[in-house]
This record gives sequence, structure tokens and C-alpha cells, in this order.
Amino acid sequence: SDVMIDLGKFEGIMPSRERVSTEEYNVGDRLRVYVVAVENGPRGPEIILSRSHPNFIRRLFEGEVSEIADHTVELRSIAREAGYRTKIAVHSDDDKVDPVGACVGLRGARVKNIVRELNNEKVDIIPWDPEIENFVANALNPAKLESINIDEDRRRLNVVVDEEQLSLAIGKRGQNARLTSKLCGWHVDIQ
Repeated sequence: SDVMIDLGKFEGIMPSRERVSTEEYNVGDRLRVYVVAVENGPRGPEIILSRSHPNFIRRLFEGEVSEIADHTVELRSIAREAGYRTKIAVHSDDDKVDPVGACVGLRGARVKNIVRELNNEKVDIIPWDPEIENFVANALNPAKLESINIDEDRRRLNVVVDEEQLSLAIGKRGQNARLTSKLCGWHVDIQ
């Protein structure tokens, strides 16, 4: 069901599609939310809020990681199954900057703050790579890949892994494979 959120001067609405299925919300809770849209409703402006939107992740990282806020580190893509797992791909044109390290923070402090805000959703931070084979290998890490066949025309990747690496590469209920496909923008088949 929809959740009404008091924004002070206005009221916002978090429709059920923008909720995170694993989260419970109670009266009096303080919530961080992402403004998806302001629409003209029958009773004036409707402010649509979200906690499941991928851009919620983007905003959390911008708030926590100064290098993303100042564009030293670029958040290239986000794939999310809200409440369960998020993968982000990061890149920096500055050779002296480790984009993954910047997002993780000292002893994991930065990413820990984001994970806490997401009620312990898993967050994988992956180095973006212009070479699709490397990018997919990074995204599927720690699973070791035997080979990758590329079908450029259909934007499909056929990834072969060792038998004992299969469940690690595919992930629980196929989640790792799905998120990797979404992150990379290619269809990834793992066998």
C-alpha cells in the first residue's frame, strides 16, 4: 500500500512500487527518500517519493563520497534489486584515484554508512572497464571465469565457468547474473 510521508510544508507519497519489499515503515519513523517526480494531482501537486529507485543509491553515494560529488569519480551504472543487492560500476579518469577505494572508504566506513541506510542490502562496488570482457569479469568477481564469447550484434555474452564456480557466478535465484546483465547492458549467459 502507499505510504504518506510528512515533508513539513507538504506531504509526499511513496507508492507501493517505490517501497522496498523487505522494509517495514511505522508512524514516526524518519526516512531518507528520493524524489522521483512532482505530478499535478487532482488536489494540487503530488510529490512521488522512493526508496527503491536506483537513483536513491546514486544520491546516497553523492552524499557520502566527496569524489563522486565533485565528479573525480564517476558512477557509470547502477543495477539494483531493492532490499537484496545493488551493484554499482565506478570509474575515474585520474590515475591517482582508486574509484572503488574512494567509495568503500577507510576501513569500509563510507559504504558501511550506505549499507546501514539500506537496512543491510548488499552493495557491490565494481571497477568499470571499457572492455566488456573485463567489465563482466569484474562484475562477476569473485567467481573465476574460464572463457567469454562475445556476440556484438545481439549484445550477448556467453560466460563459461568451472562447475564449482557456477552457483557463485549465478547467485541466489540467479540474482548475480541478472544484476551483472543490467549493470553491463549486455545479456549475460553463464554456463
